[in-house]
Amino acid sequence: MLSGKTILITGGTGSFGKAFIKKALADYDLKKIIVYSRDEFKQYQMQQRFPSNKLRFFIGDVRDEKRVYRALAGGVDFVIHAAAMKQVPASEYNPFEAVQTNIMGAQNIISATLEAGVSKVVALSTDKACNPVNLYGATKLCSDKLFIAANAYAGKMVTRFAVVRYGNVIGSRGSVVPLFKELAATGELPVTDERMTRFWITLPQAVQFVADSFAIMNGGELFIPKIPSMKITDLAEAVAPGCRLKTIGIRPGEKLHEMMISRDDSRNLYEMGDRYIKMPDFPFWKTVLPEGAVNIEEGFEFASNTNRQWLNVEQLRELLNQDGVIE
Repeated sequence: MLSGKTILITGGTGSFGKAFIKKALADYDLKKIIVYSRDEFKQYQMQQRFPSNKLRFFIGDVRDEKRVYRALAGGVDFVIHAAAMKQVPASEYNPFEAVQTNIMGAQNIISATLEAGVSKVVALSTDKACNPVNLYGATKLCSDKLFIAANAYAGKMVTRFAVVRYGNVIGSRGSVVPLFKELAATGELPVTDERMTRFWITLPQAVQFVADSFAIMNGGELFIPKIPSMKITDLAEAVAPGCRLKTIGIRPGEKLHEMMISRDDSRNLYEMGDRYIKMPDFPFWKTVLPEGAVNIEEGFEFASNTNRQWLNVEQLRELLNQDGVIE
């Protein structure tokens, strides 16, 4: 379905953007890929890494509504909204900066894509948006609500919006994996709490999940992949076997376990193949589901500590050694 299309990726120089472009150039016959981001040096690095005449680079910030409009003016079919301020400690210390990027920026994308007649928009979210305890999660929850509600006031406009929520991405920028690798030589790794669990997904898996979501979305969906959990202690052993663990305590705004579907979210929840699909709770909403989607009984919960799927040390090590998993 992406063949011959033009796609714009906000925050396109990040880990997801680079992984998506790598796959798109290899597997999809796209007409054009527009990388929208605010760091000219990272765009320069991407130009060197991906010397393709299908790539266009557009300097801009999602906070700048006029600039977003300009980036979409050339005729864009699909948008992936990956731009975000996502570091939990930085967001806690600079709260309004996170609000401006993650909330105001989201609304700018919605307004601009509606006016530009973009066909489909997929916004990337996080497990931290479910029952948030930190500002990053709270801003992403607000962003999710904005994108889902945008379908209700799109009216006769062609634009449809969906959200993809997934857990920690192995080896992405800001991930604990590069830190563990750097400190392995010291013989000691810092962990916030040895009981901690997390959802994990690889970059190639995340890219494929988003691409598949474009194909099946009708608008209003919150797509959640069925991904495994891991223990932080197992990850440490997989990266740096035999290293001592030093418990440093949970940081402000950090959870012991993550959640992607709460019991309260289980209303209008469906299961289909590799994913869960949460539909809007609006009383007027006419739900249109992909073929094969099955309703899940209310009260269901998807949390990292009660997950049915787990990665052990050997499986984590195998994942970390796979090409393309770490940017």
